[in-house]
Amino acid sequence: MSASFGQTACVLSKAGFVGDSQKLENVLQQAAIVGPTDSTVLILGETGTGKGRIATKIHEMSTRRLHNFVKVNCAAIPLGLLESELFGHERGAFTGAIAQRCGRFELANRGTLFLDEIGDIPAELQPKLLRVLQEHEFERLGSTQTIKTDVRLIAATHHNLRKMVAEGTFREDLFYRLNVFPVTVPPLRERLEDIPALVRHFVDVFAQKMNKPIEVIPGHIVERLRRYQWPGNIRELENFIERCVILTAGGMLEAPLQELAALEEQTALVPVTLKDAERAHIRKTLNEADGVIAVAAKRLGLPRSTLFYKMRRLGLSTGREEKRPRRYTRGAPA
Repeated sequence: MSASFGQTACVLSKAGFVGDSQKLENVLQQAAIVGPTDSTVLILGETGTGKGRIATKIHEMSTRRLHNFVKVNCAAIPLGLLESELFGHERGAFTGAIAQRCGRFELANRGTLFLDEIGDIPAELQPKLLRVLQEHEFERLGSTQTIKTDVRLIAATHHNLRKMVAEGTFREDLFYRLNVFPVTVPPLRERLEDIPALVRHFVDVFAQKMNKPIEVIPGHIVERLRRYQWPGNIRELENFIERCVILTAGGMLEAPLQELAALEEQTALVPVTLKDAERAHIRKTLNEADGVIAVAAKRLGLPRSTLFYKMRRLGLSTGREEKRPRRYTRGAPA
C-alpha cells in the first residue's frame, strides 16, 4: 500500500525534533526545565540518538544563548592535543606551538561548552577538568597565569559512567560534578511510533536537496523500517533514507530493504546477554502484535501483569503503539 504526501502533516515538535512519542516528549520537557538555569547537564544515550541536538536546544533556551556555543568531541581529538584544545597553550609550550592559542574554555566564556563523549576524556585530564568545574579557573599549557572563566557545561556520553567509576577509569568526584541534571535520550527502537514521521521528514529533506519529486512512500517500506532495531539510531535511519532517495528514480520511494535483513543476520551472530535476548524477544512479539499487550502476553504465554512488569524492568514502553499506520504524507509542520 502506498500513500502520497500532502494530506497529513509531519509531526514536528516546537524544539525542532521529529516525532510525538511520550519518550521524546519527556526528554524535551526535561530540556525545557533545565535550559534556563546555569546548571551542568549530563546527556546520556546511545550513539546516534541526537544528544548533540538536545545540547544545542538547552543552550538556545538559556540566558547564555546570545554568546558562544562551543563544541568539543573528546573522542575525536588525539590524546596529546586534547589538553591544548580545551585549555589553550602559550607559544613554545610544546613542539609545534608556534603561537599562543586560546582554548575552548576561553572561547566559551559567558556561553556554553558542550563536551561530547566525555567518557573518552583521558584520566590525566580529569583532575584539570574537575578543577575548572569547581573553581572556574585554569592555566594554559606553558603558563602560570590563572584565567577565570564563566562557562556553562553540557556533557554527553554513550558510556556507562557509573560502571566506569566502579572500574576506576573515571573519577567519582568528576562524575558527581557532571551528573547534576542527567537527561537520558532513548534509542530509536524505543520510539517506534516516531519512525513514520522521521521517514517522512528525511525523505522530504533529501528529496529537496537532490531535486527529486518523490511524492509516494509505500506503506510496506515504513512497516519494515518499524520492525528493524536501528542499532545506529536516528543517524542510521537518516543515512538509510538518504540512500533510498539516491536510488529512487521516479515519484515513489525505493528502498534496499534486503540490506536491513543482512544487517539483522550479522547482529544475530553477536553474543548477547540473557537480558538483551529477553528484551529483543518481547519487543519482537510486541511489534508482531501491533503493540497490543493482551495479544503479546498470550503469544508469550505470560499473564498481562507479568509482561507489564518485565517491560518496565527492561525499559520497554508499556503504552500501546499506533496500529498499522498506512498513510505517510508531507505538509507543513504540526
